[in-house]
Amino acid sequence: MQGTIDGFRYGAVTPVAAYLMACLGGALGLRCVVRSLHNEYSWKAGWLALGATSIGSGIWTMHFIAMIGFQVEETRIGYDVGLTVLSLAVAIVMVAIGVFAVGYRGATTGTLSAAGVITGLGVAAMHYLGMSALQLNGSIEYRTSTVALSIAIAIVAATAALWAAVSIRGFLASLGASLVMGVAVSGMHYTAMAAVSVHLHSAGGAWTGDSATSLLLPMLLGPVIFLLLAGVVVMFDPLLVMGEGNWDRSFSRHPIAPKPGDGQPDSAVTARDAATPRPVVTNSGRRGPSPTTGRRRPR
Repeated sequence: MQGTIDGFRYGAVTPVAAYLMACLGGALGLRCVVRSLHNEYSWKAGWLALGATSIGSGIWTMHFIAMIGFQVEETRIGYDVGLTVLSLAVAIVMVAIGVFAVGYRGATTGTLSAAGVITGLGVAAMHYLGMSALQLNGSIEYRTSTVALSIAIAIVAATAALWAAVSIRGFLASLGASLVMGVAVSGMHYTAMAAVSVHLHSAGGAWTGDSATSLLLPMLLGPVIFLLLAGVVVMFDPLLVMGEGNWDRSFSRHPIAPKPGDGQPDSAVTARDAATPRPVVTNSGRRGPSPTTGRRRPR
């Protein structure tokens, strides 16, 4: 017997809330990655880790907020706690692999492609691992073609997000990119859910696990609080919210001095020294005429 699936139990509330969380995680993650790449004084690893955790938490939160609206009319739905937590860890780790790859190796075609595939597969793994946490009086089946489409969407969305993270500086541009990311992540989720069908067991079958509201709502508090705290960090760091022009002017006011052995050619140093006038010392110890004015310098 096939179960009757309803993915919008609470109407537009859960899809809109899920989309906003995906956008929030994406926006915070993009700004943190920008902060690490375009400011030499930043703690690069720390900002990349914060960005990856923000994006991963936003994606995971989006998924399980959307799942609150998922129901099968003929049976109750529960969730396995261990698999639910594991899906969060998978999302953060896989996003971190992609973020650190482009953060340290740059947005070359090879790096971006490999990182996008890894991150996209991680997002898809998070989704289907979260789906495997469902416990109900039946078995979940998937349409293969729709699953493949959802994975392709996840890879494309992840690649676009990583490209945006290393290519976009301005605050408004990052905000627009995060809105697109929210659409892509939400689209991947609901495409994957379109592949789901439930085959019910005989009546009276065993049912285990916690209900969606009793388990998911408390578990969502942690990532949501983390995203809010990350938002506070972003708001109180002026370099994270300023536009590209202001960012560039901040570096002109605080230039980074070249370090010895950083590849600066000797000719540049020689030309700089030659342009600096120096006094001429005669055999008698008196200063000779200045090479620029021709006048004798006083003692």
